[in-house]
Amino acid sequence: MTIVAIVFVLLLVLGLPVGFVMLGASMAYFTLNPLMASLVAQRMSSALESFPLLAIPLFVIAGAAMARGGIADRLYAFCETLVGHWRGGLAQIAVLNSVFMGAMSGSANADAAIDARTIVPVMRKRGYSNAYGSAVSAASSLIAPIMPPSIALIIYGLLTNTSIGKLFVGGVIPAILIAISLMLTVRWTAIRMNLAPESKKRAGPREILSTGRAALWALAMPAMLLLGLRSGWFTPTELGAVAAVYAFVVGVFVYRGLSLSETMTLFSESAMTTAGVMFIIASASVFSMILSLEQVPQQLITFLLTLSENKYVVLLIINIALLILGTVFEGLAIIVILGPLLVQVAQSLGVDPVHLGVVLVFNTAIGSMTPPVGTVMFTVCSITRCSVEDFAKASVPFLFSSIVVLLLLTYVPALVTFLPNLVF
Repeated sequence: MTIVAIVFVLLLVLGLPVGFVMLGASMAYFTLNPLMASLVAQRMSSALESFPLLAIPLFVIAGAAMARGGIADRLYAFCETLVGHWRGGLAQIAVLNSVFMGAMSGSANADAAIDARTIVPVMRKRGYSNAYGSAVSAASSLIAPIMPPSIALIIYGLLTNTSIGKLFVGGVIPAILIAISLMLTVRWTAIRMNLAPESKKRAGPREILSTGRAALWALAMPAMLLLGLRSGWFTPTELGAVAAVYAFVVGVFVYRGLSLSETMTLFSESAMTTAGVMFIIASASVFSMILSLEQVPQQLITFLLTLSENKYVVLLIINIALLILGTVFEGLAIIVILGPLLVQVAQSLGVDPVHLGVVLVFNTAIGSMTPPVGTVMFTVCSITRCSVEDFAKASVPFLFSSIVVLLLLTYVPALVTFLPNLVF
């Protein structure tokens, strides 16, 4: 196991993608155990022979179609009538927009890219700093991995045999709490920076109704997701297929923002995203097999329980460790590698796996906007041309408020488990 750790760290330092890091470390292990080397290909292929995994490319396609199909523009106009008159109005719009877009994209990177392309340029024209606009876009994207249909929650559920339906419903209240905390942070920073409201007066009921009606097809998406899961009409995988078809129909025929000629480009981008995710899952499957063979889960459980048998202390230690790991690891990789291990720890302490899943996903999402390797941070900065240093300074208040919500979710499990227990 020492050789595996050395190769893992070496490949990581060399800057290889995390999928290749895990696969390379696994191959180093099997060079010392050549009789088991044939298991690598078998394990990688069997890891992807899962029907629920089909939900990932389907939701990726749905999110891409909605981003290109004119839905983002209509949601932006609707959000402006709701919160545009607040202090820091454009930033408030960005947060509220992410609540709706997060319920469609399922990905922090996708949501951050949409905001960085659509809202940040407008913010710069209205006198907001580029760094502040970039930080708001990145922070608001943290809602997407928690809001159904979160791709991260799907992967966690598959790896840990946790109900994906319960995870989806369990993410609703936390997503709302994250949005409220970010809006309060925007208000506080707007007062300090003397940012004016976007609109001088509150929109009237008629204007709100008008923009709401224009965005109705977009707003129906999250309602369809939750209703379909609760009623048992669709499994999460089938819901992905329905969402993809729905996104195409709305984008092409209703909003007319997506032309048929763009379909192949959309499929190509979605295929690249899906291939990257699937390769990580396949590589992590081999890596997790090695961890199981070396009894790492049992050792981890024993180690954490020697520190404390109080589940709240152990959860605090896990959160701190994950926040640190999140600064150097991609969030999805942390979920794939550590999710199954931490579930065993949680079960030994009586922690609900749905509760742990939402906390784990949100924790890794926070890491995605922190230096040095935050994927959301680099996605936003590459689009807005903001320096990492300026971004890091502007994001401090939003990181602080996100960590406060993380601790609240950790120590008040009912915020996560209440709705799943009620609905299911």
